[in-house]
Amino acid sequence: MRALARLAAAVLVVASVAGLAADAPPDRALATARAVMGEHPEIWIGASIIRGKHAVVVTGHAASTPPSLSAPGAPAEARLADVADSARRTVARVWGPVDAVILAPATDEQAEVLASPSGVTGLAALADVDHVILAPSGFGRLSPTGRRVVLAHELTHVATGAAISGDMPAWLVEGFADYVGYLGSDLTARAVAAELAAEVRSGTLPAELPGREAFRPGASRLPQAYEEAWLACRYVADRYGERALVALYRAARRHGIATALVETLGTDLAELTAAWRGYLRHELA
Repeated sequence: MRALARLAAAVLVVASVAGLAADAPPDRALATARAVMGEHPEIWIGASIIRGKHAVVVTGHAASTPPSLSAPGAPAEARLADVADSARRTVARVWGPVDAVILAPATDEQAEVLASPSGVTGLAALADVDHVILAPSGFGRLSPTGRRVVLAHELTHVATGAAISGDMPAWLVEGFADYVGYLGSDLTARAVAAELAAEVRSGTLPAELPGREAFRPGASRLPQAYEEAWLACRYVADRYGERALVALYRAARRHGIATALVETLGTDLAELTAAWRGYLRHELA
């Protein structure tokens, strides 16, 4: 209780440029932010909480929020809240509402503590059960489009409960998050999947959809694994429709991927894999 009291005294609450009117996020998002901050109050001494229309952003003291996030006359925190709001709207349109709680600690070391035991090495952001943690150095290197893509990807994980869905196929979890993340980006398949495109043009096609080991930090083909997963979900959306892709994900959570493929798409994993390989050749070769 004393730690929470110190936290409350140390935190500066900042109003968004949009104001704290009817468009402010629900109280539970703010409550979630405060609860998570209470787990490591020493990290959030002097922190700011800013409420966007649908997002709550917490920035650590002297947080290395990229200067390019700032608009003239607007604090960096408000600009980050705008980006989070945009990402949250994309997720809500595809999947449904999600509380967008974004933690932006001051240092990568603090991000590692917040993300423990997973860690954030090599990442721009990481989704936990009910919030997203930014890694300052990784997130700071992203373009404005990249930041929105990453936040939409991670908020999709929050919305779908990816952190507690250990038995879901990794290609569907990561591919669906990337599918939502890249919506509206106007980026081509060859631009997003540059590493995989180079392999396909050389005549090498993946034999199977990427498994969980392919997404381990340091995996030799980690970029290609994400690209393969994204294009698998993009194929499903192109061939069957976005609603079918969402239905596939929801059914896989309930019944497993084999049953979900039959129920929602009328196919099996072997047929999907063959069709996906042909899609890769068409889109990337």
